[in-house]
Amino acid sequence: MTPASTLHIRIEKPTPTKLDSLGVTSWPIWEKEVSTFPWHYDEPETCYVLEGKVRVRTDVETVEFGTGDLVIFPAGLTCTWEILKPVRKHYRFG
Repeated sequence: MTPASTLHIRIEKPTPTKLDSLGVTSWPIWEKEVSTFPWHYDEPETCYVLEGKVRVRTDVETVEFGTGDLVIFPAGLTCTWEILKPVRKHYRFG
């Protein structure tokens, strides 16, 4: 089991080439209104934010991301999502 202290969220501003190579536009879309909720990742998730703003808190960090960000959540991560502006994102598990 991976210690929580080594589980970090990665955020980047991807190039259009990287988005194409990942096939992001073929991924499902998830939408959520302003809200706060707990979440646990049983498997890794990669998402690309189409619109919105989110703050995610873990035991070791708090990150914010939004429109245009590619975000990678590691398997085993437990966190709290705080949606600051309604979010719409492409996502892929695994």
